Amino acid sequence: MSTQAVERSWCVVVPHHATGARVARRRLADELAGAVPRSLLADLVVVLAELVGNAVRHADPLPGGVVRVAWRVRPTPAGPSVSIRVTDGGAAARPLVRMADPDAIDGRGLHIVSGLSSRWGVHRDGLGQSVWAEFDPVTVAPAALAAAS
Repeated sequence: MSTQAVERSWCVVVPHHATGARVARRRLADELAGAVPRSLLADLVVVLAELVGNAVRHADPLPGGVVRVAWRVRPTPAGPSVSIRVTDGGAAARPLVRMADPDAIDGRGLHIVSGLSSRWGVHRDGLGQSVWAEFDPVTVAPAALAAAS
């Protein structure tokens, strides 16, 4: 299959439950297989799982007990650019990268998101919050190219 990206967007609703991350991962992997390099797809799946997992663990659901997951792939001369957005009902605390003790069993998710994506952030409005991550081919290309070789 070709890894040539065509501009595409998806939006899915998953349960505000641990199974929501699994559903989102499978859907993203199915939709983007062949549309982006496999190494980039692996990073996208990991980041999406972290963002949905954080929404389930730390935030309120949207009405209906769900989390909204969206992603967009855009072609660029350097390769596909991908953005991921996970929207929930919001939380009391804004998502932040925190320092986890070496023996801690959690607290590293946003470090993973920060390390794999080109940039990430949080947008809050009156309806909840969205945590997003972007994958710029110029930024992620060296690792993706090394893994694809």
